[in-house]
Amino acid sequence: MKEMRRKRQALSNEECIEILNRGTSGVLSLCGNAKEPYGVPLSYVYDNHKIYFHCAKSGYKLDLIEENEKASFCVIDQDNIVPEKYTTYFCSVIVFGNIRVIEDDKEKRHAIETLASKYSPAESRQSRQEEIEKFWKTLCILELDIKEITGKQAIELVKES
Repeated sequence: MKEMRRKRQALSNEECIEILNRGTSGVLSLCGNAKEPYGVPLSYVYDNHKIYFHCAKSGYKLDLIEENEKASFCVIDQDNIVPEKYTTYFCSVIVFGNIRVIEDDKEKRHAIETLASKYSPAESRQSRQEEIEKFWKTLCILELDIKEITGKQAIELVKES
């Protein structure tokens, strides 16, 4: 991967992981053999250097993953417009890695339970389990195994730190 030009604006690995844990959506970018890029906004959960997504069992996203396992995922943590300075005060993270459809039921169960806990934390474990069981047969889970994490913030935010 290309080195970041403005290194002072780089976020630490710990800051990047904090953003991934805090975020609720991002853009998954894929590219199949036809070399046409495709970005799709998705909800996700970060867990132990992996990112999990759920999706339908068929579609363009899965076609592209079958052709090319390389993927990136971008989460924007902050994007405050500062009109008088013609800029934004931003903070974002991009991860790069390999993506796959989880076939193993144990791995799939862990991923969907982690997703359910993140997005429905007030629900009881039993309630989440019942919901998972309703959709288990049609559930498709993707796992992005992170190879690299990079994060960047506006220079104005660096000065504030």
